[in-house]
Amino acid sequence: MSRKILLLGGSRYALPVIDTAHKLDCKVYTCDYLPKNIAHKYSDGYENISIVDKEAVLNIAKKMKVDGIMSFACDPGVVTAAYVAEKMGLPSAGSYKSVCILQNKKKFRKLLLDNGFNVPMARGYKRIGDALEQMEEFLFPVIVKPTDSAGSKGVTKVESVDGMKSAIDHALGHSIDGEFIVEKFLESKGNPSDSECFSIDGELKFVSYSSQGFDGECGNPYAPTGFTWVPTISEPHQKELSSELQRLLRILGMRTSLYNVETRESIDGKAYIMEVSPRGGGNRLAEMLRYSTGVDLIELAVKAALGDTIGEIQDYTINDFWAEIILHSKKSGHYKGLSISEELKKYIVETDIWVAEGDLVENFSGANKAVGTLILRFDDKKLMSQVMSKPSQYVFVDVG
Repeated sequence: MSRKILLLGGSRYALPVIDTAHKLDCKVYTCDYLPKNIAHKYSDGYENISIVDKEAVLNIAKKMKVDGIMSFACDPGVVTAAYVAEKMGLPSAGSYKSVCILQNKKKFRKLLLDNGFNVPMARGYKRIGDALEQMEEFLFPVIVKPTDSAGSKGVTKVESVDGMKSAIDHALGHSIDGEFIVEKFLESKGNPSDSECFSIDGELKFVSYSSQGFDGECGNPYAPTGFTWVPTISEPHQKELSSELQRLLRILGMRTSLYNVETRESIDGKAYIMEVSPRGGGNRLAEMLRYSTGVDLIELAVKAALGDTIGEIQDYTINDFWAEIILHSKKSGHYKGLSISEELKKYIVETDIWVAEGDLVENFSGANKAVGTLILRFDDKKLMSQVMSKPSQYVFVDVG
């Protein structure tokens, strides 16, 4: 009899997970409160329930007698997956308590501070008034963001106290628990990294670093619009960050899991772990790493959720000059098409468009507003850097 896995969320990022699970002779059941989400068309069954309703998801998981539960590239479901796994004795990335710490920016910053990690000054709040009363403790600029949201949603850089109220309102609008964090703004030296890592029995076995690109002309200048896997973070700081990530996993007692990890090198000369979430990242990061390293992190994540034994991960290097462009629009309107320069076409490995002509497209304010991706493989670093520094000169999303 086929095993069963419950996958929280139904976005297109779930599609390779479903495909992989099916290849492993495992049935996949999806759930969320959006029945039109694309992944539900390809799963073996769908339940219309909120993935943040832990008890409802637990009841469904028990009813189905699932063998595993995952929330891949779906941040709101990570805590629920850990809760259900703990209640049912299913495989999980770590304890429910540890996962809750990783998924809450206030708790995570405190853990980092208490254990001697590099961490920016930060405070978490539920009330606007409490935050405003403590603004004398901060030097501007600061970053205001929800404590429990991903994809750069609800994030604002604030230059003075005058901008705090609107930034807090924006953050609270994207918070499930009605909580926000005020944090010292760390100016990056080079580009920050957002990529994937994997641990087996708490030991970090796969580490990667990327170089993010951004579009300052969009609604959210902190939502990445491009990736390469030629990091600008220095080699010494990469080694330091890898060591610190391992230390973090041991402190939290993490087990076997895929992680989406954000790190950066600051102009203050320090390297920082910004986010660690026990799930696959959005923006098809695990798929990009499968292309560039040959390591199938999605298969490893599915096996981890099922409790399968995972052998040693093969030796890997980042091969060639792989890049990803997150297709997006600078304005809202109806999708008319995609224009790609002739110069770029020969380097395209895959074009993935998520909208049809006439569909409503919104100004790019977060990862959930992307209209597709381009996967590219260049011959040399110079050309890749040239394209990725100004992708809008080579690719245009036509919206009318």
